Amino acid sequence: MLGLGAYLYSKEDQVSPTETFIRTSMSNANGTLATYLQEAESVHPDLAAGREALSESLGLWMLYAVREENRELFRSSHKMLTEIFMGPDPYIKWKLQPNGQALVTTNALGDDFRIIGALLQAYQLWGTQDYLDTAGRIARHLMKEGQVNGYLTDFHDFKLGETSTTLSLVYVDTAALKAMLEQRLINQHEYDQYVSLLISMPSEGPFVPKSYDVITQAYSYDSSVNILDQLIIAIHADEAGREPLALMDFLRSEFQERSLFYGRYDAQSLEPDVSYESPSAYGLAVLLALQTGDREFAGKIWERLRGMRGLDERFEGGYVFDSNTHIFDNLFPLLAESELN
Repeated sequence: MLGLGAYLYSKEDQVSPTETFIRTSMSNANGTLATYLQEAESVHPDLAAGREALSESLGLWMLYAVREENRELFRSSHKMLTEIFMGPDPYIKWKLQPNGQALVTTNALGDDFRIIGALLQAYQLWGTQDYLDTAGRIARHLMKEGQVNGYLTDFHDFKLGETSTTLSLVYVDTAALKAMLEQRLINQHEYDQYVSLLISMPSEGPFVPKSYDVITQAYSYDSSVNILDQLIIAIHADEAGREPLALMDFLRSEFQERSLFYGRYDAQSLEPDVSYESPSAYGLAVLLALQTGDREFAGKIWERLRGMRGLDERFEGGYVFDSNTHIFDNLFPLLAESELN
């Protein structure tokens, strides 16, 4: 079996083929990142389709730019944020048309936190005041408009003035919140209440709840568990000091038995609910394994993930199946590759 190093490269040697694929095949004319490779019409306003662009994709791209210390990529991403995703408004639209037009007036909290965190990391790295100012502008408006019962929640409609009462736990980005605390964009009490949601959340076997109702103060579970969500929550919980031991044991066991793990599992039986593997989940699993110090497991997952790349020879570097791909199935593996390197 080839060693992990056989799949990695030096930053000085070359750019990841996945980065090249994203730039050449997943970018719209205005520079926004398309959600899917193939064009398609949206069938529901709450779902992204075709070449529509998501603020979540922008946040992941900005994090990648910071990890690679790619100043020009981050500069252009910041410009895209302020000129296209925000414009004259003090909030980030969660979804745009391929041409940059916004048909929504809502944000997505997790995307906002990720983008704020990337901006604050970039400010620490390069000292660019604009990045701190933009982070502050977004955060202050969120805190002013988007809270319910003392919590920011999944979304706020800035046109209708309506706010969700649900906080999805994937959105509790502890690294971003800590950076916000350090820059005094939130106070210690606000930081502690978000972290305590992850520290104190119950668990059922290897899985944790999906969301928290800020009115009833109750956690909610999914009967069919999305492994991608579980991994994101685990990464944030680990950053807060709660080790994801049960989830990691479950994934190691699955990998030992099947040499893979699936995208969804039944919460009670722990059996797969789907027959597909998820490049996004594999990328996140690599990041979690590295964060928890298990580089050997990270390497095994990476080898499985790397074998899924470039299967469609028309799209070198892309995780393309049946002539299509989702941007997350390329961004999360790209972040994992960057972290491994």
